[in-house]
Amino acid sequence: MAYEYAKYVPVIKALSDETRLKIIDMLSCGELCACKILERFSITQPTLSYHMRILTECGIVTGRRDGAWMHYHLNNEKMGELTRFLTVLTSFKEDCICNRCNNKSKAKG
Repeated sequence: MAYEYAKYVPVIKALSDETRLKIIDMLSCGELCACKILERFSITQPTLSYHMRILTECGIVTGRRDGAWMHYHLNNEKMGELTRFLTVLTSFKEDCICNRCNNKSKAKG
């Protein structure tokens, strides 16, 4: 089976920041207004917007505008997809990339 590794790179990069991981943790409890997220951090509103843009562009967070504020929540479908990918990635499988490489070298030898 061929895996679409590149598809998950933006998500994994988005999760490689401590602030964004904390935001994900906060959103695991449900939808939050940007103002509530901002209260928990010593960052400016533009910095929060930067982090939220990264999280929304990779699809793990979605947002909706309510007047002047944005409300954010986790995209559970995307998070489930990521969880399944990581489970497969870290589990034994017959068609592992290492086996495919070994089979090619055996065919040449």
